[in-house]
Amino acid sequence: MTDRNGAGAPAGLSEQERNVEVVRRYLRTFVTKDLAELAEVVAEDVEIYGSGTAVRGRHYPEAAVSSPGLTVVDQEILELFAAEDRVVVSLAQTYRRDATGATTVQSACKMYRLAGGRIVQFWGEQDTYGLLRGLGLLPDEPIAF
Repeated sequence: MTDRNGAGAPAGLSEQERNVEVVRRYLRTFVTKDLAELAEVVAEDVEIYGSGTAVRGRHYPEAAVSSPGLTVVDQEILELFAAEDRVVVSLAQTYRRDATGATTVQSACKMYRLAGGRIVQFWGEQDTYGLLRGLGLLPDEPIAF
């Protein structure tokens, strides 16, 4: 396990093992809200794809990590797979809506591409509809089409 600055990593880690540690550090920032650590592991011009959009810039994940009124109180990495410069993760995060104390779990699947010890691209989807319903921000009834 490395510390925040990457020191203390066991000698001889493969590139895949280093990439896994970078992704774990990034995901941990959703719990710690540590934007300095996020800056250490995510490239400034990171490319982000998902939910029908494509954007560029570290300020997007920074905004997600520091969402006011919404706190990640638990995170569980369900599966993690690394191959070459890619790491794929499925996870579940428990969110709390600070105004009401309501909590719910959001599932997500993400794929990261790394270069030079930083995340340079990621793709993914998360259950935003389920998150909003679970926090009482959308009605808990089926949508009529």
